[in-house]
Amino acid sequence: MISAILYQLTKNLTPEEIKRSGFDTYFVDHTTGIYPIAASGVPFRADYIGVKGDVFADLNEDLAAEQKARVTYDNILRLVDDPDVCDPIKFLRQRELTHYQRFGEALRIAQDNSDAQNFYGWNPAFDKVNKK
Repeated sequence: MISAILYQLTKNLTPEEIKRSGFDTYFVDHTTGIYPIAASGVPFRADYIGVKGDVFADLNEDLAAEQKARVTYDNILRLVDDPDVCDPIKFLRQRELTHYQRFGEALRIAQDNSDAQNFYGWNPAFDKVNKK
């Protein structure tokens, strides 16, 4: 959805608008094509997606990712007043809140079903923990 919004905002830019907006350095490399990149200019890399194969580590990573996305949407909403941009961003923000709640519930279920008191100290997929 973000890519679609960016495409709609940039598809008819004139060279003068591109220069005036500071979009010229991006334009030189990507024209108005959507290239996944952070606002800081750092390109997206697959290692941003943290998967460890440990239910507790992975669910905490998921929780953090949802909150980071929410903060990004909050920041966009602070800077933009175009309803055609704000409305879909508000939808995406609400979706992040819902995902965060569901991942939190999944983490609580995993903790409740863990047979170890210190469920942060072992990987239930591989490590065997003796109950005492």
